[in-house]
Amino acid sequence: MNTSEYLKGHIRTVPNWPSPGVQFRDITPLLQHPKVFRVLIDAFVHRYMDVRPDVVAGLDARGFILGAVVAYELNVGFVPIRKKGKLPFTTVEESYELEYGSASVELHTDAVKPGDRVLLMDDLIATGGTMMAGKKLIEKLGASVIEGAAIVDLPELGGSARLRESGLALFTLVDFAGH
Repeated sequence: MNTSEYLKGHIRTVPNWPSPGVQFRDITPLLQHPKVFRVLIDAFVHRYMDVRPDVVAGLDARGFILGAVVAYELNVGFVPIRKKGKLPFTTVEESYELEYGSASVELHTDAVKPGDRVLLMDDLIATGGTMMAGKKLIEKLGASVIEGAAIVDLPELGGSARLRESGLALFTLVDFAGH
């Protein structure tokens, strides 16, 4: 069995959550089993060993779990991109649209330096809004995103296509048809 199939077999689908008709892709089973978690992290680490970023940025909140471990394994720094109002120091902010309304994420102004090469991580790409906002934050500080990485892509929601159209290279491990 290949890595994608192995990981997909450990992702739980929760029907009708958080609202009717939504098939929620729950990655927590990937994290709770040591062997599965190791396979997951190793897939990312092996991807970025030769094309090593200067820093890994993780999107709130599950991107923190993945990003911190990948950064540790690559021996590079980790920075969190948080929901608005959660970071204590001076920040830059970026807003993005949700299905019903908008949200904002923030990054400390000293999180990355001009010229840094950043790996941007999250657990899942749906509409792409969060990852695009993270990319814009990093670029506001003069750094560049070498790639966006996530466990799951939901291609039917169009996020990965929008991100690629914006020039962001993407790496995902599992695709799910439908959402």
